[in-house]
Amino acid sequence: MRTYRSTILSYTVSFCPGSRNRSKRMRNSHRQASQFAPGSAPTGARLLSALSFLILLASLLAPASFAQDWVRTGSGLGVEKVRLAVPDFKPSNSDPQNAALLKTFDDTFWNDLDNSGVVELVSKSFYPLQVPGQPTEVTFGVWNSPPPDAAMLAFGNLGVAGGKLTVQGWLYDVKNTASPQVLGKQYADAATDDAARVIAHKFADEIIFRLGGGIPGIAESKIYFVSDRSGHKEIWAMDYDGSNQRQLTHQNSISLSPRISPDGSRLAFSSLTKSGWDILMYSVDLNRLVSFPRFGGTNLAPAWSPDGARLALSSSRGGDSEIYVCDVNGANLHRITASKGPDVSPAWNRKTGAQIAFVSGHTGLPQVYTVEADGTNQQRMTDQGYAVSPNWSPNGQFLTLAWIRKYGPGEPGSSDIYLMDIASKQWVQLTHDGGRNDFPSWSADGRHIVFQSSRSGKEEIWMMLADGTKLHQLTFTGRNSQPNWSWK
Repeated sequence: MRTYRSTILSYTVSFCPGSRNRSKRMRNSHRQASQFAPGSAPTGARLLSALSFLILLASLLAPASFAQDWVRTGSGLGVEKVRLAVPDFKPSNSDPQNAALLKTFDDTFWNDLDNSGVVELVSKSFYPLQVPGQPTEVTFGVWNSPPPDAAMLAFGNLGVAGGKLTVQGWLYDVKNTASPQVLGKQYADAATDDAARVIAHKFADEIIFRLGGGIPGIAESKIYFVSDRSGHKEIWAMDYDGSNQRQLTHQNSISLSPRISPDGSRLAFSSLTKSGWDILMYSVDLNRLVSFPRFGGTNLAPAWSPDGARLALSSSRGGDSEIYVCDVNGANLHRITASKGPDVSPAWNRKTGAQIAFVSGHTGLPQVYTVEADGTNQQRMTDQGYAVSPNWSPNGQFLTLAWIRKYGPGEPGSSDIYLMDIASKQWVQLTHDGGRNDFPSWSADGRHIVFQSSRSGKEEIWMMLADGTKLHQLTFTGRNSQPNWSWK
């Protein structure tokens, strides 16, 4: 597939695997506009042969082990996890609302800590019958010895009085009986399910910050995505764990590629309007669209600079689709790529703000490139196959991308999420044999990746740790795609 439409809706349309169905996919999918004898003792020759085999075997096995190691280290996962016990919080009074709010709090709190990637939760089957709700109730010997053998203990109480919810929580180092308290917090809010969930997120983030090397937790972050559950492809938002899913836009058309600003106040996206594919701007604070200029041509996939002052986007306003950069208000629009074939899907280096990754088809099948934000020093990052959807890690060290490494007639390759070290171009595959995986997006702590996958039978949003472990599904209703994780 060497030719492309002069006007592209997106790489998933323009660079569509199975080009015979390109038109049908354009009409129906709209993705991102919308891959070692027995016998006598060995002779010298046999010994040499055996040694050669062992060396070869080591050379084959070492890269995979090394790759996993540098991924875990670079993503902040390469440290021993703290063994943490988290008993259910106790009711502090007898209010009838306690039971329901305790369940919401306990489930949310446990899941946040379990998802964090920084602790090993002690199974509740190892807990003693009597659990603490106050510091005076902690019996260190039953927690710091087998079977719990915990290093840390998170505990507390919850109660409702006069419509007000109050939660007290502590984190204890149960190996340090002389001075055990690491953290003590009290929270108060209205006695609602949402408030119980928010308080659980806040306390979990406090613990993750202290046990995870001073990196803020993500329990209060949001994920923005595309869903068709309303009958149209609209932009939706949800909490990082999949709860509180809600529709933001009501364009009654096709809206794609949501990108939240670094400060979380504005959401840029592309939408099919009466004048064509335009970049639209939604104010999260005002819950409505705000003005943004129309550039002409097909305009897709906006991407924020880390300072929130500029946007990168792909536009066909000059003919071929190229990467442009403009101010946040749309002013000073200027092109930074100029190559034959489409250039799409820009992603800004979130650490430096000095480079942009993008997808280009100017050598044939789509490949991932990087370029300085002023258009200089363009470099090709992928070496084969069909590579799309680059997304930059918060530390600027890695790119994630969707990659079909063996692409072509008769090839069994599938679209999987890969992670690539920018400096060395080493890569490791994160997803395996699980449908079509695309649109990876990093969490602010650099420990998690959210992505789109068809492994459940249809397009849904999934989350995993940045080393490819702990996969779990976040959406279940309708078709859901193109997730974008908030910056904080």
